Amino acid sequence: MNGESSVVSSGQVTPNGTINDGVEGSKKRKRRSRGSKTNGSVTRRRLSVSKPARDPRDEASPARLAAEVAGMRSPSPVIDFDGLSRPSRGTRERLDESPEQAAARLNKLSGAVRTILECIGEDPDREGLLGTPERYAKAMLFFTKGYQENVRDIVNDAIFHEGHNELVIVKDIEVFSLCEHHMVPFTGKMHIGYIPDRDVIGISKLPRIADMFSRRLQIQERLTKDVAHAVMEVLKPQGVAVVMESSHLSVCWDA
Repeated sequence: MNGESSVVSSGQVTPNGTINDGVEGSKKRKRRSRGSKTNGSVTRRRLSVSKPARDPRDEASPARLAAEVAGMRSPSPVIDFDGLSRPSRGTRERLDESPEQAAARLNKLSGAVRTILECIGEDPDREGLLGTPERYAKAMLFFTKGYQENVRDIVNDAIFHEGHNELVIVKDIEVFSLCEHHMVPFTGKMHIGYIPDRDVIGISKLPRIADMFSRRLQIQERLTKDVAHAVMEVLKPQGVAVVMESSHLSVCWDA
């Protein structure tokens, strides 16, 4: 499968949340760049590092939100730590719907998949495809279940005062998400590191936070930033760094 691997070189996380690459890191980066193509596609460096002070441009002002609603558009996802991370106007409807409404949503999505099959020249009534629309609809709802989750519920007070202030890293977190531009998968591994300010988070919570944000329509750059900001907000560490390497199916064609 064609895909693009986004390779990021190693670095040291400094107390202010930045990454400091040394000379040795630069040499490694040069050596890797000469042999880091995947199926002929060019590698790119992608990185997200959180800082204690959030960029005010990441916040959605009331005026901006009102303009987006008036223009019938949903804002890009931003983090709302006391409720849902706001992804779209329809998310609360999905979260609060009754069983009857959930069944109606599934039927509507299944009908859309049936239309897709017809449009590509397939027969949705042949034996192999009879159950495909409903199966795909259920899969899509699962792949986007992050719209119904929030950071506070996932962390669930699993913050522990240990007096620890040395670097903590969780590596090779498997990540699967859907590109919001083409709605096709990108997959890879995420590495999350933070320097505690005496408090640590339950080790299982970091992969779950990554999973929550990846189970939405995403782009890799925003996904890493969302995870970094979430860890910074709930843990208040000295610094956070998130690195992700992934392959994107969307680079297989021009569209």
